[in-house]
Amino acid sequence: MKSLLVRFFLFSLVIAACSIAVTAWLASQATTGTIRQQQGEALETDAQIFDEVLKYAATHDSWAGAQSEMDKIARQHGRRIALTDHNGKKLVDTGDANSPQLPITPKAIVDPLNVNGKIDPRAVGPFKLADKEHDKLHAYATQLSSCNPHIKIVEAPNGRPRLSNDEPGRPSLWEQCEVGNRLYTLTATEIAAYGELQTLFSECLATLPGDPQILSKRPPQVTFDWEITTVRDSSPEVGACMETARRTQLEPYVADQAQLFLTPLTGEEPRSIDLSTTGVTRITLVALGILALAGFASWITATQLVRPIRALTAATKRTAEGDRTARVDGGAGEIGELAKSFNAMSEKLAETERQRQALVSDVAHELRTPLGNITGWLEATQDGLAEPDPHLIDMLLEESLLLQRLVDDLHDLAQADAGTLKLHREPIALDDVVDQVVNAQQNREILLRAETTPVHLTADPVRLRQALGNLVANAVRYTAPGGEVVVKLFQVKDRAVLEVADTGSGIAPDDLPHVFDRFWRADKSRSRTTGGSGLGLAITRHLVEAHGGTVSVTSELGEGSVFRIELPLSHQR
Repeated sequence: MKSLLVRFFLFSLVIAACSIAVTAWLASQATTGTIRQQQGEALETDAQIFDEVLKYAATHDSWAGAQSEMDKIARQHGRRIALTDHNGKKLVDTGDANSPQLPITPKAIVDPLNVNGKIDPRAVGPFKLADKEHDKLHAYATQLSSCNPHIKIVEAPNGRPRLSNDEPGRPSLWEQCEVGNRLYTLTATEIAAYGELQTLFSECLATLPGDPQILSKRPPQVTFDWEITTVRDSSPEVGACMETARRTQLEPYVADQAQLFLTPLTGEEPRSIDLSTTGVTRITLVALGILALAGFASWITATQLVRPIRALTAATKRTAEGDRTARVDGGAGEIGELAKSFNAMSEKLAETERQRQALVSDVAHELRTPLGNITGWLEATQDGLAEPDPHLIDMLLEESLLLQRLVDDLHDLAQADAGTLKLHREPIALDDVVDQVVNAQQNREILLRAETTPVHLTADPVRLRQALGNLVANAVRYTAPGGEVVVKLFQVKDRAVLEVADTGSGIAPDDLPHVFDRFWRADKSRSRTTGGSGLGLAITRHLVEAHGGTVSVTSELGEGSVFRIELPLSHQR
């Protein structure tokens, strides 16, 4: 695929697709995290409600008076709480008459005698201390705390105080305290409860297979505690008997097993959010819609981008085929700047082509006249129509010198254009160069004089004489008889300044920018006899610039002109 339009469009689609995919992934991850957090909070709330309901069941023998307590829990957590028996009969419901039906599946089973296979420790039943027993043991606990301030006392579910770090069945003794182990002396309530438990345990043991006399001779070692009762026996049947005895003993003191339903206040079961089906389908459809819009926008953008490029390509082909009029409208932005640069280049090429054609025409014109004169006089001499006298020879020599000067000028310009114009620098006195040029250009009809100050620099004296001579010759040529040409030399800071001022006809403002162009003449009617070849000033500019200087002109019609050369003194002696 070499088309820029297609590549840009596909690249934009890939970027859009990746952006949409990443955005969708991040959104789904954030949504999933939020949902999980909310679900975790909901599960934590459900667990807390279940624990509070279980506590009620472990400390009450029925659900008869549970309505007010369940209403309180429901208001606290903002949930609807309903309890039913195993037949589905409602025991408690915090909803009203307008509440929807309960879900089919209960949230949990409330059974204080079987919580993950264990008995809820808050189910104490007959082990709950009487008020007098409670006060007596707590008085011991107070004395013990006074004896040892580092002791921390907690209260067991049945109301008995004990050390916070005590393990069930391992009471601590304090020989240094008068309280001693009286804190752990069993109360009448506990003795009666443990006795009942022992009876139930023994009855269960009697039902086990084996010889009852062996069990009576070697009864299992039992450790009683107000929270848990353990049996030190390797037989699992014996351990199971103790669990059965405990459940049998506690069953009259706890509420019956019930099914727990937890729903929002509306009564409906909370809907679980699943991003794997409907959510993914919705995200996919939205992503495809966005991708379609992105593709459409990318295509429009690519078309806007490629259109001026295609126009540039077509214009470039036309220019390569020789059409110098090709132009492009690129609009704004970078493409617009490129179009402007192309138009500028095309205009420059057109101008260069016009200059080339003018150069060929001017060179042909300048060469034709002297060559025609030389050829004509030589043919006349060969045919015997003219005598080769000194006058004829001087005239032919003058025409040859004109040709030689024109060829030399063209050669100098060619070297300047190619960057091969060589300078032979040496320390010189610039005022001497001025004097030489002025003396060589003296004219009886025009006053030519110099005003100089001593200035020394390192330069090519031959090329400087050539540059300055062109300016002086040009000034003399365009100054009427009786006029004046003044050559000035002075120094301004670190630059040497040469000025050639004349009292000639001057140059029009519109012609000033073209003074240093090749074969340009202010007066188009001038011939080679009344004007130069049009190369002198162009050569002067190249020679001055080769020395690192500048040349400029100021002029007023009817007042004359002033040509100014500035040369750096960086190589001053």
